Amino acid sequence: MEVIAEAGVGRTTHRAVAARAGLPLGATTYYFPTLDDLIAAGLRHATAQLTADLDEWAQRLAAAPDMPAELTELTREYLADRQQVRIEYELCVAAARDAALRPIAETWMDGLPEILAPTVGPDAARDICALLDGIILRALVMESELDGPALTAAIRRLSPPAS
Repeated sequence: MEVIAEAGVGRTTHRAVAARAGLPLGATTYYFPTLDDLIAAGLRHATAQLTADLDEWAQRLAAAPDMPAELTELTREYLADRQQVRIEYELCVAAARDAALRPIAETWMDGLPEILAPTVGPDAARDICALLDGIILRALVMESELDGPALTAAIRRLSPPAS
């Protein structure tokens, strides 16, 4: 996925993947006879991992007595692995020019709002997700730490009052 994120699907090769993995070229071609097989396996793996992560977020948010605080904590934990976050955001940007990558981007862009919508409604869910995307991108670009209290306060402002 690192190679696909950096080079795009069209420029991903068995050789580049083998080199990145520190494996001989024959290892990738043995398990993935065609380049399409290799790319499809990578995309399936990335989508499955993202789906599992979203399932965990859904469980934690459903059990949380304070959704904004828990969402802030989940965001902090997500940002702890900056390399993985960069790869995922690079994949999202690459999806803008490569339709084969769009299912991964759509899993995130549709998945989190679907998790939040039952609690805050679809409009607030969309707004909160836009906020998170901006906060995460800013943390990556500026190499800054998450301001947890500010994020929690912003999520509270975007969340409708409990009825």
